[in-house]
Amino acid sequence: MEGVEKTAKTVDEAVSLALAQLGISREEAEIEVLEEPSRGFLGLLGSRPARVRVRVKDTPSRRAKELLNQLLEAMNLPVDMAIEEKENNVFIDIEGKDVGILIGRRGETLDALQYLLTLYVNKNQNQRCKVFLDVEGYRRRREETLQRLAVKLAEKAKQRGRNVVLEPMTSHERRIIHTALQGRDDIYTYSEGEEPYRKIIISPKK
Repeated sequence: MEGVEKTAKTVDEAVSLALAQLGISREEAEIEVLEEPSRGFLGLLGSRPARVRVRVKDTPSRRAKELLNQLLEAMNLPVDMAIEEKENNVFIDIEGKDVGILIGRRGETLDALQYLLTLYVNKNQNQRCKVFLDVEGYRRRREETLQRLAVKLAEKAKQRGRNVVLEPMTSHERRIIHTALQGRDDIYTYSEGEEPYRKIIISPKK
């Protein structure tokens, strides 16, 4: 990106003008001072304003926000979006009216969007970054539901003395089930089948 060039009496004023035009904060910008201001002879003749060039930083969070804004605009879906970048991860939380369409059946649309964003963020990049997308706290609620389900079905397998087969789940959801039950010594879990029909088996220990 070429960036925006601005001139003003001081460097700070020129930077502020450029940031306002780009609609970004100073933390999101790369700032290059092209010319320092000069007062000239006796403060009058030959005076020169400050000149700066400001670019938008090319970060994973900026790329993710860019694509997501394009998708949401195409869907005519206004939302409130919070983005945090931390240790090669981008965390995005979306809230708003009618955002359930972004979740889809059992989070399938949400998973697809997250996968798409991760691909876009990592395109032509040397360092890999993972995107975590959530809508209205859906993932947290889903995780709590799966943890309760895991405990309930583990007790069922133990009491009946036979395997309990869960419905097909994504790899992320299967990991939640495995983790919830991994400390138990009366049952064990394993997965079988091919994606997208791979499912968890909860089996009592003999």
